[in-house]
Amino acid sequence: MRKRINNLFFAVGITAVVVMFCTFDVSFAEQWAYIRRANCWLAAILGLWMLLYVLNIWAWQIIIRGSGSCTISFWRLLKLTVTGFALNYATPMGMVGGEAYRIMELSRYMDTRRATSSVVLFVMMHVFCHFWFWVTSIAVYLVLAFSGDLPLNTATGVVLALAMLFCGGGIFLFVRGYKYGMAVKLMRIIGRVPGLRRWGKRFSESHREDLEKIDRQISELHGQNKRSFFGSFILEYAGRLLQSFEIFFMLRLLGIGGGGGTDGYLLTFLHSFLILAFTSLFANLLGFLPLQLGGREGGFAMSVAQMGMTGGTAMFISIICRVRELFWCSVGLLLMKTGNRNETTNKT
Repeated sequence: MRKRINNLFFAVGITAVVVMFCTFDVSFAEQWAYIRRANCWLAAILGLWMLLYVLNIWAWQIIIRGSGSCTISFWRLLKLTVTGFALNYATPMGMVGGEAYRIMELSRYMDTRRATSSVVLFVMMHVFCHFWFWVTSIAVYLVLAFSGDLPLNTATGVVLALAMLFCGGGIFLFVRGYKYGMAVKLMRIIGRVPGLRRWGKRFSESHREDLEKIDRQISELHGQNKRSFFGSFILEYAGRLLQSFEIFFMLRLLGIGGGGGTDGYLLTFLHSFLILAFTSLFANLLGFLPLQLGGREGGFAMSVAQMGMTGGTAMFISIICRVRELFWCSVGLLLMKTGNRNETTNKT
């Protein structure tokens, strides 16, 4: 059964990568021109994401160790992390497909209840941190707007107010989730994903008592182990700051910003921070679309224009980001089929 589900995930991922490759907004010749223009900066961006995955793994390890020892190796967690994010990109209702895969694979090394609770807590932290990232970006935008660097009119004010309400509501829901647990709700969502309905329903029915215990465990871990909570939160938030350098590298490559020495570089980084934040907010609102097709590009177009930059800049950033996503999705899918024979079960 595990092998069939693994093959299903792999098939969905491969299909999504093919769709992703065929739905670029530009021709292959133009794509190659963008890649050549990026030159060595593309390698820097790909390497940057390796560092991001390391931060994710570190945050996940802290969560796992919050409930006991962590017997799974760093490299195995790297495999699950990269593959999990690749499947999240590829499947409808992102942040679902990859988590089901992680639970399934992690249960080789620990009991299903602990595996599920660690994955649920990791997902909750990842999303919870994004809400705070978006709140921070709204504050940064207002500071820059009041200093005269960015525009602030009635329409912009309304959008920022709605975004703040959305983030405030999300933070409130997650605080309640940490207090009462979210495992049962997450499995209900997974059970609505095409291809996973039977598995999700069967898992929920056969592990209902365990899922309720997981929710109690989530509540207890959040209430008792504050060090693990804040440690993983800091690492996740640091990941968002690090990811901003992806936009920063591309802006510098295009000759944007950097004037005025240190202050100029800081301003360019803050613009990069805002572009990433507003683009990710818009794209995640369309998270039900595989690969967030259209949402990411639209987010880049709007956020880059708000920073006073051209449409060509938005196109360049979106294409290079798609190339990076295509690369790491492909790596994640390949990792699904490597090292499986050597896996050993050591449940704790």
